[in-house]
Amino acid sequence: WYQQEILSLVMRVYCEDQRMDELEWYFPSAIDDATKCKEDLQGETPTPSTYRKSSFEKLITFLVGELKENDYVIQGPVLKPLQSLFNKMFIRRGQTCVSVIGDMTRATLLVKDEEDLRGVVKRIVEAFPGISGEFQCPNKIGMDMFLHQVFKMKKIPGTDIIPYRFKPNSSQKKRMGKGKPPLYYNFNFFDGIPEYHQVGSTEMFVAFELQIGLEAEVNGLRKNHLSYEEGRILTSQPLLKTYKESQEKSNEVDASTASAPSFLTEDHDDFKLISSVLEGNFANWKHRELGKKVIAGDGTASIAPEKLCLNNKRLNIWANQDKAVVLDGPFKLDPSKMYSVDSVSLKIAMRISGISVGLFAFFGPYMVQISAL
Repeated sequence: WYQQEILSLVMRVYCEDQRMDELEWYFPSAIDDATKCKEDLQGETPTPSTYRKSSFEKLITFLVGELKENDYVIQGPVLKPLQSLFNKMFIRRGQTCVSVIGDMTRATLLVKDEEDLRGVVKRIVEAFPGISGEFQCPNKIGMDMFLHQVFKMKKIPGTDIIPYRFKPNSSQKKRMGKGKPPLYYNFNFFDGIPEYHQVGSTEMFVAFELQIGLEAEVNGLRKNHLSYEEGRILTSQPLLKTYKESQEKSNEVDASTASAPSFLTEDHDDFKLISSVLEGNFANWKHRELGKKVIAGDGTASIAPEKLCLNNKRLNIWANQDKAVVLDGPFKLDPSKMYSVDSVSLKIAMRISGISVGLFAFFGPYMVQISAL
């Protein structure tokens, strides 16, 4: 159960960003997403959409200010690989604020001179006071407060980029412990909206990251990146670490044919616990039907949506192009009750081709799409 939810969510998040350029005909589909992911896994991870590249270009233009082109190097942006996305959302869950994927697409700004790097850092801190403080994730302050917090955040001038966190890279802890200023930073931002996805009971917000650092420092750190990543994974998965060590000791080269170590048999308590969680031991979690509510709207004058949609970015673009309208509503529901959509229908007085109709709900200062026809 849990594995299926995370896998579906990974594919949804990945494909939503990949297909941002396909505005005219693409609609989210689990089957299409799976096909796209399979193709990308068999080949190389593709480059991000033109839409996403443009956002990074605008951000970097703002940050470098009056620096000359030969004063810095830009690497990326690159899309987070499917394997890495699954690692963060499943294997390393609980290690970070997993309710926000902060680096769905990442680029690196390498500054050649340390003084110029300090200038970029100063520009960020002066433009966005308080950005270096602790960012409050939705799983800490609640969904409603989180959305209102982001809604009020300042944007990069002339863009829809919403910076929300600026902090030294974790690789700088030893340097900072010696009283030296960091040379490598992570700058995280939302692009227009705090993009939201939900599969089952698992929810996720998507953001993006620009890493900013001194070129010599970053190049030196990357030589040890693979071992660093392996260490983070094994720290969060002690059973996996023990299994790996047991295989190394027994010189088992082919892990695919190795049998499970004796400490993790089907009778082991940890095995039972892990299995019950992953398979979904929720037999008693059943919702009782307490009646049905039928909403028969009369339609309304066609008006553009007033709120941005968190899980359908195409709708926001269409609304800005006068291609999206509200057909009916809003309708009031009891916020203390749980609802599920049984069916949605509408009547059209004329033949129309190429129409997309959805049911939406207000979500703090934003809205989310619940279902689509």
